[in-house]
Amino acid sequence: MYPLPAALIVLALLLAGALIGVVIRPLLPEEHKAHQTVQLVHLIDGMLVTFAALVLGLMTASAKTTFDNASDDFRVLASDLVQFDDTARQYGQEADSVRRLMQTYVAATIASTWRHEPPPPGSYYPTSLAPKDVTENLDDPQLDRMLNSVGREWRRLVAHDRSHQDLLDDGREQFSRVVQAHWKLIQEVHSSISLPFFMTLAFWLFVIFLSFGLAAPRNMLVLVTIILGATSIASVAYVIVDLDTLFRGIIVVSSQPLRDALNALVR
Repeated sequence: MYPLPAALIVLALLLAGALIGVVIRPLLPEEHKAHQTVQLVHLIDGMLVTFAALVLGLMTASAKTTFDNASDDFRVLASDLVQFDDTARQYGQEADSVRRLMQTYVAATIASTWRHEPPPPGSYYPTSLAPKDVTENLDDPQLDRMLNSVGREWRRLVAHDRSHQDLLDDGREQFSRVVQAHWKLIQEVHSSISLPFFMTLAFWLFVIFLSFGLAAPRNMLVLVTIILGATSIASVAYVIVDLDTLFRGIIVVSSQPLRDALNALVR
């Protein structure tokens, strides 16, 4: 889902529900306006409002948790990259090819994931990666091959003394953490919002605003209040979907941790 269309759909549904209620109210027979009938409508309306508020809160918390987890995972990946590069730097010139491959992987990851942002400077990495919806699938076979090539080059290194052997062992462990962080991101970065569930919630809100229109008197204050209420709920829907999309919209996972890591790798 895209944030703005989702919010506009919710806003249109709520305003349409209120308008239908306002139009239908004068057409109802008098017995439908009896006190007991109105009380029953208010009771059901209150139940739906409670359910909708609970679900909106849970969806907001779920989207925020997904967003925070992705942000934390990118920071962990950046930290692991810097540690591995530091080990390769200490190893010496024999590991320069490994460092260059890792720089290529990190720069290509930034350029392909945050396509709405300026790519890293330089021409040492491929900029023609196949377009993909990173919200639904962060995996890219070309990036996977780049990362695998780093591991192969590191395993080809031969230590000539105990110090270099220790660095090789440390590098293997650190590279293993990089690979784990890489695949953890791929597995976790997915939309947490079910479209049928979202549409069910929108239907509940439609019914609530329909009942508002049935009960509301016709005056400007009521009209403004309904419009503001519908706009507020639509903005909540926007924030939920925007948080859930991770790399699209106004609220996106920051690329700064990986950019900082890349700066440390190329310095």
